[in-house]
Amino acid sequence: MNNSHSIEKVRNIGIAAHIDAGKTTLTERILFYTGALYKIGEVHDGAAHMDYMAEEQSHGITITSALTKATWRDHLIQIIDTPGHVDFTIEVERSMRVLDGCVIVLDGVRGVEPQTETVWRQRSKFNLPCLFFVNKVDRAGADYDHALATIGKRLGARPLPVTLPLLEQGAVIHLIERSLIRFGGEHGELLETTPCDPALWESVAAYRESLLLGIAETDEALADRVLGGEEPDPEQVWAALRAATLKGEVCPCFGGSALRNLGVQPLLDGVVRLLPSPLQRPPASAWLADGATTTIAMEDDQPLVALAFKVQMWDGRRHVFARLYRGLLRPGDTVRFSRADGSELREHVARIFDVDAARKSRLDIAHAGDIVLLAGLRHAATGDTLCHPDHPLLLERIDTREPVLSLAVEPASSSQEEKFLEVMAKLQEEDPTLQFGEDPETGQNLLRGMGELHLQIIIERLQREYNLQVRTGKPAVALRETITRRSELTHLFQPPADPTRKEPLRAQVTVAVSPLPRGGGIVSHCQPAILPEGSQLTAPQREALEQGIRFALGGGPLEGAPLQDLEVNVTQVELFGAHSTPEALTSATARALRRTLESAGPALLQPIMKAEIVVPEENLGTVLGDLQSRHALIQDTERTIAQATIHCEVALASLLGYTTELRSMTQGRGQFSTQFERFDIF
Repeated sequence: MNNSHSIEKVRNIGIAAHIDAGKTTLTERILFYTGALYKIGEVHDGAAHMDYMAEEQSHGITITSALTKATWRDHLIQIIDTPGHVDFTIEVERSMRVLDGCVIVLDGVRGVEPQTETVWRQRSKFNLPCLFFVNKVDRAGADYDHALATIGKRLGARPLPVTLPLLEQGAVIHLIERSLIRFGGEHGELLETTPCDPALWESVAAYRESLLLGIAETDEALADRVLGGEEPDPEQVWAALRAATLKGEVCPCFGGSALRNLGVQPLLDGVVRLLPSPLQRPPASAWLADGATTTIAMEDDQPLVALAFKVQMWDGRRHVFARLYRGLLRPGDTVRFSRADGSELREHVARIFDVDAARKSRLDIAHAGDIVLLAGLRHAATGDTLCHPDHPLLLERIDTREPVLSLAVEPASSSQEEKFLEVMAKLQEEDPTLQFGEDPETGQNLLRGMGELHLQIIIERLQREYNLQVRTGKPAVALRETITRRSELTHLFQPPADPTRKEPLRAQVTVAVSPLPRGGGIVSHCQPAILPEGSQLTAPQREALEQGIRFALGGGPLEGAPLQDLEVNVTQVELFGAHSTPEALTSATARALRRTLESAGPALLQPIMKAEIVVPEENLGTVLGDLQSRHALIQDTERTIAQATIHCEVALASLLGYTTELRSMTQGRGQFSTQFERFDIF
């Protein structure tokens, strides 16, 4: 961070949206207008400053979160440009975790889309104040009012318009300042601000009233003035709107077109005036070594507390992105952290870098509130808390999601096997949603990820970054197993006598299983009745029962897939004196539970995706027929003059290769997006 800016004048924001809403294009304009870039790079030309990976440039999408910074009105804005594709949603999750506010970009034609809802849930999880930028108002069919209406309908938020785009005049109306802002020059860098003429202002009076009434509901002083017929001054409106935004009660909305250089500068003013500095966010909570909780005040003169939120291989070396919540950090400092398995490590921070997309520059010190890149940490992973060695703390970890698609993969040459395994370990460190391991049944190496594009990008990176040629199989959907009915069985474990044993093994266990609602996980109870009466379980015997449950739940009875959504209850145990050793009880419990699962109507669960398909109106019938052949559950169909939008639920297995088939049915004009909804019987 540039230390010429006090922390009160720093804004750490993320720019997030559904894929192709214009996040990266907006970021490029922000960097250009703030003077951070001298030339605008376009996504469609593969020249965007923030899309620096070769795969991002070739696919025309953002794959990895990129950090940059800009200065506007004497404020430092640190920006994270996040991916919009659902396959890379972990990038959004861990970025939101360390930010202070966000700008959500909407397509002016389509408004809130499926991935917008995902982004909104991630924002809500961390209670980030939010602005909306309704982009692409220059496109045919764009409707600013419709976009604002979808915010209220699909997100349950309170959108308040701050600027209204006037495409035909190359301008926006600022509803707080009562002004008309025109954007001139080759790239919209020349602003001409004039008072709104009475006729134009009268035509937008309803928007101004909506803005004031929305703010008045959160501010009594402003409400008295508005209801009394007085006209509040702009500064009072800004102050009340800021207070409501920081509380999350309203979401200010700005309109424009980043590609046409329209409406970006007023959004920047909104970022500075409405979103919080690090000091204005609630203090982070942390756990002490004894389990007690404490709050972390963002101060330099206290022991270090930082969160490692991303691991990235940079120039072939391991680097860690971290956000400092307290204290100072210098090159050479020792940090302490607890890994996900509970083990504790200490490492030295070799170097600290300031980051601008693909460029980094060395720093001598990092302060509370900074987002920096650290070199020298060989074992720190996503979600680890970096703290002072003498003051151990633990911040909340970053949630990750289970993969839903797998791909058999192996190096093209056996001589590259060692390098291949080493590279896969590095890629898993970078991306917690990526899993790699051997299938115990087939012996194949399986690469598991969040979708077809996710796995495709990994294969491309193996070839480009690491010069590894690989062979792959067809994508396979990750399955889960559950049960469909209650069952209870008793199993007597009594193996044939073993001459090497003094006492034969014998134990009898009764186990009941019941299905749970979707998302119920696995619940186990081990408080059985003990026979004969008066007998009691020893601690090793009780542990043996629980171990037997864990063994049996290692995989489902159909395909060995992970189990979920069921309840296990060990209801009765019969002991036979010295014959009922812990070993006997473990075996009896495991076999009883396996037999009970087999009799409880086991069923396969498939990943169910929530899909949105946008097609030309004339292709709607064909596409609907195709979706029904894939057993999709059609939930809603929205029509406009030129296009139709289909909302449905469909099994992921039915969507493999769907991109190519949809293009074929719509002459290349159809598009679709998905997000994981749940595992279910389909």
